[in-house]
Amino acid sequence: MSLGDYFSRRWRGEVPLRVLFWYDMLSVGTLVNLIASLLAFAAAIQDAPSLVVVALHFAPVPYNLFLFGAVRRSPERNGLAVALAAVWFLAMLVL
Repeated sequence: MSLGDYFSRRWRGEVPLRVLFWYDMLSVGTLVNLIASLLAFAAAIQDAPSLVVVALHFAPVPYNLFLFGAVRRSPERNGLAVALAAVWFLAMLVL
């Protein structure tokens, strides 16, 4: 599967909600955000410019927005899944 196929299948709702939510968002998405935060923290410790630290910290935001949008577009979506995805998105802005 190509990277373009990965994104397009999720955006078109071709991936089951349980995979999209539990694996893509909570597992992979959270890991991506943790790594970005750790890199930002390491850059801050090394006295990197503030702009670099902030850019590293917020680098995953487009991916987070994509995942949140994909959950909202999923044909299997429900109110609870969308609410939990929104809470996750907000938590990842801080993490």
